[in-house]
Amino acid sequence: MTDTVWMDTENDLLCCIDQRKLPNETTVLSLSKAEDIYFAIKTLAVRGAPAIGIAAAIGLYAVSARFHETESAGFFYALKKTADYLNAARPTAVNLSWALSRMVKTAERNIDKSVSEIKAALKAEALTIYSEDIAVCRKIGEYGVGLIKDGYRILTHCNAGALAAVRYGTALAPIYVAKEMGFTLHVFADETRPLLQGARLTAYELCANGIDTTLICDNMAASLMQKGQIDAVFVGCDRVALNGDAANKIGTLGVAVLAKTFGVPFYVCAPFSTVDFACPTGANIVIEQRAPEEVTELHYKQRMTHPKVKVYNPAFDVTPAEYITAFVTEKGILKPAELRNYKERHA
Repeated sequence: MTDTVWMDTENDLLCCIDQRKLPNETTVLSLSKAEDIYFAIKTLAVRGAPAIGIAAAIGLYAVSARFHETESAGFFYALKKTADYLNAARPTAVNLSWALSRMVKTAERNIDKSVSEIKAALKAEALTIYSEDIAVCRKIGEYGVGLIKDGYRILTHCNAGALAAVRYGTALAPIYVAKEMGFTLHVFADETRPLLQGARLTAYELCANGIDTTLICDNMAASLMQKGQIDAVFVGCDRVALNGDAANKIGTLGVAVLAKTFGVPFYVCAPFSTVDFACPTGANIVIEQRAPEEVTELHYKQRMTHPKVKVYNPAFDVTPAEYITAFVTEKGILKPAELRNYKERHA
């Protein structure tokens, strides 16, 4: 399984697979300019909550490695300005701000040292975040596989696999671990309009890794559940509120409602860093609005709507906690109500 995001440690570069060009072309981006990294995150060249965070951490280091400031105070000022700039690329995924905050705090802890020593500390922290993601996603897979039986038919929405992280991914991690254990599974992948992450990315990586996969349009999930052909739903998420509400790719809410209607367990797989303890409920989550052109013309030879039509194009929706059977994290399987208890126990 190839890494999605990594650091070129010799040349201090952020490297990532350009997911805008999949599945027909595999292109690697090598980035060191803040503007290029911002654009890569904004335009979904790198996407998926964990991958965004890792790319931001490595990218911030790559940019700072080229700063010419010789005084620690000036270096820190430039670093903080760059972190704020990158943080504005995507407003919903909490991993972006989480990773950038870790990098800035690393610099703060070393502010009394030389600039070269601060740069070394930032490089080490970025590589730690990278390594942690691999271990966390593997752990999510190991916990999640306990929810799967041999022969299960699993539905997933959007892409929360290896392409959304460094390796393994979140929602697909239990599937990959189950395959390693010899399970026979069948995965139904929602197409995921309007950007088609399910069609372009999930179906691509599952097939490439030998998983029996069927692609369906988003409006076909209800029919499958009604016929009893789905045993479980596994999705990822970009931000979890303290009360257990979860923001994920637009369309996830509809899948959750269907799952509850037809008695299908609905699992949200995410690293614990995705839980935003400062966010009380899903109503407090900022939902990114994207360009109308993604709906009206992106995947068509010519525009397919009237030029004056208005377009509503939110990138995410929020699934209320009562529709979520459980969260699968690297810390274990938690009911939505247990998130608040976890915070109180570890305050």
